[in-house]
Amino acid sequence: MSVNIYDLANELERNIRTLPEYQTAVQAKARVDSDEEAQKIWYGFTELQVKIQNHVKTGQMPTSEMQQELQSFGQKIETNPLLKEFAETQRALGVYISDIERIILQPLQDLSKKDA
Repeated sequence: MSVNIYDLANELERNIRTLPEYQTAVQAKARVDSDEEAQKIWYGFTELQVKIQNHVKTGQMPTSEMQQELQSFGQKIETNPLLKEFAETQRALGVYISDIERIILQPLQDLSKKDA
């Protein structure tokens, strides 16, 4: 019997969306989006993250200005209750994603092991 791996991946994606941690994150995001200041900080933070990731992809280290700006956003997030809650809900959901990633990558890791 052949298994369609894409069907399994899509089913996994749908099941992640039913997790209580995901639902909590959705609710926290709605609260962030309803607060203009929190929204401004969050989206500025995510834009900076993308900028840093693109910088790293090209083989460059983030500049000291980028690092300072990232630290500033981190402080703003920690002191804003809505943003702090949203970040915490994302971390909780991230535990599942990290575990799933570890499981999915296991076949590749097995292929790189030296036979015993």
